[in-house]
Amino acid sequence: MEQRRIGQATVEVSQCDITEMDTDAIVNAANAQLILGAGVAGAIKAKGGPKIQEECHAIGGSFVGGAVITTGGNLKAQHVIHAVGPRMGEGQEEEKLQNATLNSLRVADANQLKSLAFPAISTGIFGFPKQRCADIMLRTVRDYLAGEKTGLKQIVFCLHGETSYEIFADTLAKL
Repeated sequence: MEQRRIGQATVEVSQCDITEMDTDAIVNAANAQLILGAGVAGAIKAKGGPKIQEECHAIGGSFVGGAVITTGGNLKAQHVIHAVGPRMGEGQEEEKLQNATLNSLRVADANQLKSLAFPAISTGIFGFPKQRCADIMLRTVRDYLAGEKTGLKQIVFCLHGETSYEIFADTLAKL
């Protein structure tokens, strides 16, 4: 586990199962329709139960780079923030990933959340390169925590697999 203090918060990189996180919210790497399909979203749907998908249907969707919040259903986390990441090849992917990360942080603060767990957004079936993802997401979190008035105290990058963990841990260490 790699961690670093930024402002009033701790940023941590861990190899873990995001659906088991006991943070105030976990972030779902969502699609624009907010349909919980495969990958992180599928795991959230399986453990969180149908209530999360029902709330997503009621919201109706979000734009690429946007983020919306639902309850956590049966998860340990009380909330799920659904961040819509970009698909590689659609254009302006780096800006959209930065916005998805930033909007997740803003939604967390708007809901007075203190802790948040992120996956590596868009690196699964959306094909975003892991190193670029780590650079963008960690830089965005660092800048937000250093520059914004925030109530966030803990941000965990909860990564699946040794390779993703090593990339994010090395990137955090270099920030």
